[in-house]
Amino acid sequence: MGDTDLEYDSVLLVSFGGPEQRADVMPFLENVARGKNIPPDRLKEVAAHYNHFEGKSPLNDQNRALIEALEEELRNSDIDLPVYWGNRNWNPFILEALRQMRDDGKKRALAFFTSAYSSYSGCRHYLENIEKAREDLGEGAPVVDKLRAFYNHPGFIEANVDHLLAALETLPKERRECARVVFSGHSIPVAMAETSDYAEQIEETARLVAEGARHERWQLAYQSRSGPPHVPWLGPDILEHFDALSQINVKDVVVVPIGFLSDHMEVIWDLDHEARDYAGGLGITMTRAATVGTHPAFVAMIRELIEERLGRVAVRQALGKRGPYRDECPPDCCQYQPRVSRPPEPA
Repeated sequence: MGDTDLEYDSVLLVSFGGPEQRADVMPFLENVARGKNIPPDRLKEVAAHYNHFEGKSPLNDQNRALIEALEEELRNSDIDLPVYWGNRNWNPFILEALRQMRDDGKKRALAFFTSAYSSYSGCRHYLENIEKAREDLGEGAPVVDKLRAFYNHPGFIEANVDHLLAALETLPKERRECARVVFSGHSIPVAMAETSDYAEQIEETARLVAEGARHERWQLAYQSRSGPPHVPWLGPDILEHFDALSQINVKDVVVVPIGFLSDHMEVIWDLDHEARDYAGGLGITMTRAATVGTHPAFVAMIRELIEERLGRVAVRQALGKRGPYRDECPPDCCQYQPRVSRPPEPA
């Protein structure tokens, strides 16, 4: 890993996965929960969220759209690397993707994870999944090297800035400057956060996006925690933050879900449904900015990350003071063993 002299012959998009129909929901959630002692009632609660949308997560279609956009971006840049796709928890699984790659004669792939940040759930766990799939596949299994974390890459920041500005533009001009911006990330257990740079990275993304949009009234909050109440998780929770904003008579909030790359279930349910309803009950109008999705700057960023590893670029781009993230993950990076149960992770 990290050697630009290596010959890469493919790209692997690695993601969380999601059900496509009602019959898929419980089997999918059982895959997510396997070995984590998540209470059945919690699974039923999450299943109800999916079934509200006829059991179909938007994530898979969004990944298909991203792959299509990336394939076009690579073609336009004369990069002849086919893009494969493997999920952790639902079809197409990582093992299936590696088997297809092997059968197609692919030997070494660059992997793009649909997570901008470093943590056990957003990086290390996927690396473990890939190694397990390679072991299961056996002889001829392709080697997979991960592209670096991109939380401070100019393309990621630009896409989020554009979507924040677009959301602010929907507000009447006289209310725009007073609106509060709330950047939202997936909460994780504090014990997990202590093993990685997750909290520092997402705070840096929020700062860079706010700076790019020239909006000074902002706060980072977290969403979608689902662990036992006695286990500390990163906060403040976004609903608690709304409570605080209502106490100072804030009337407009723009939520920017920088912790997510696409409008999947934890965005369209936890934010568009639960958080918006909660804000409304407090007399706050909540506007939600779009996730980066297939924004051209974001898709170009993925191509640039690939070009880095192909040895085509001299400068590894990064904004802020933290610099570009490393290519290789040390053996002890993001290691985490939950003391009790671990909930579904951010995709």
